Amino acid sequence: MDGLEATRQLTRSGGVRVLILTTYDLDEYVFDALRAGASGFLLKDSPPDTLISGIATVARGDALLAPSVTRRLIAEFARRPAESPLPSLPDLTPRETEVLIQVARGLSNREIAKQLFLGEATIKTYVSSILMKLGCRDRAQAVVAAYEAGLVQPGR
Repeated sequence: MDGLEATRQLTRSGGVRVLILTTYDLDEYVFDALRAGASGFLLKDSPPDTLISGIATVARGDALLAPSVTRRLIAEFARRPAESPLPSLPDLTPRETEVLIQVARGLSNREIAKQLFLGEATIKTYVSSILMKLGCRDRAQAVVAAYEAGLVQPGR
């Protein structure tokens, strides 16, 4: 089996987080990896400190994309027609929607807290609630949901 199928099988139970380490710097592969359930994606030519940091990031439940693919992935995702009708998000509160938009823009909990004049612990609570309501495993899946729902668009 290939890495994508292994990722699907490993993440199916919900208890495992996967960091993809690959030589494939292709938008399609990144997109497929996220859909398969990967929480992170790094290229094999990443420096050792980036790899170690990436493992720690994914292990604590955050998402990670190699900087070289982030902008291309977002642009590609935005260009694609929806394969099915856009899902509607469950009733997020206005504040949860605000937080989700900031998460989708790539801000950390600390940055969101500063921007919204809230404590970092409060933002963590909002993010947990958003993940639960959306049925997302991690921030990467929440970002995909935000883009699919049209809450954010690249460059805005």
